[in-house]
Amino acid sequence: MINKIYAEIVKTIKENYKLFLSFIFLFILMILRLPYYIEAPGGIIDIDKRIVMEEKSKSVGTFNLTYVKEIRATVPTLIYAYINKNWDIVKIKDIKYKNEKIKDVDYRNKILLEEANSNAIRVAYRYANKELSITREHLYITYIDDEAKTNLKIGDELLKIDGVDIISKDQLYNIIKERNVDANLTFTVKRDNEVTECFAKIRIVNNDKKIGIVISKISDLNTNPKVILKFRSSESGPSGGLITALSIYNSLTEDDITGGKTIVGTGAIDENGKVESIGGIEYKIKGAVKAKADIFLVPAGENYDEAKKVVNNNNYNLLLIQISSFDEALEKLNALKK
Repeated sequence: MINKIYAEIVKTIKENYKLFLSFIFLFILMILRLPYYIEAPGGIIDIDKRIVMEEKSKSVGTFNLTYVKEIRATVPTLIYAYINKNWDIVKIKDIKYKNEKIKDVDYRNKILLEEANSNAIRVAYRYANKELSITREHLYITYIDDEAKTNLKIGDELLKIDGVDIISKDQLYNIIKERNVDANLTFTVKRDNEVTECFAKIRIVNNDKKIGIVISKISDLNTNPKVILKFRSSESGPSGGLITALSIYNSLTEDDITGGKTIVGTGAIDENGKVESIGGIEYKIKGAVKAKADIFLVPAGENYDEAKKVVNNNNYNLLLIQISSFDEALEKLNALKK
């Protein structure tokens, strides 16, 4: 009986091998990942749904961040990108530095999201006059120059330098300035939950002393009321900082600064409330328009100029407001309510 079934299977395969090969070929085409990414307009995310807080103030309107949809290219998506004017093809080498891997880019974007969230909470609580204290600050390496003389790695948490606890970026930069060129600095770092020692040599770059690393800072915060930000694993990057800070502030105060509008925005924010430029403006504008947003907050300068060009060229019915600081965002939003 078994031999008969086996013979039937072999016969079927022989008679239909071309069809089977075609299916295998098509399957490979569908899943084969090419050395490209597709960038396209995304949608909007109501930030209030990412904020967990006791007794949040109610809001008539919403604060939303907008994002760029990033797709790893396969043959079908690459073909579609060639015929869709809203989809752009980007080489992998153009979204990462030559001395790093995609996993390093992904890690950096995750850390930048955490840093943006930390800054957003600090700014929102300060402007809302709510209680906040910093219990600890963590410094993580998010980039290493390919010419740096060091065995530090992306993802290392800096704990000590030459035996002294590191508590701030400024402290590290001041130590570097005080030391001689070609001096070796000894770092104690946490890597993969283990503590180890590394070195970095000081060199001159653009007439300044450097060791060739970029650091992001994440603060452990105690707040009253308690707040937790819950972003999805697929969400990353610093560009939601401004809109997150505004949404948290709106949740802390009685006055609803949304004015009942669907407000979309983008822009990184530092711990002092300064709004910084980001990428992907064209995709974010198109995503906001698709979601029928009323207002788009955009960093002043080149970001605003690019956004204005996109809106004008496409005759979008979207109010653009350029923002350089959290203070300015509050002032302009309150003015719209009058």
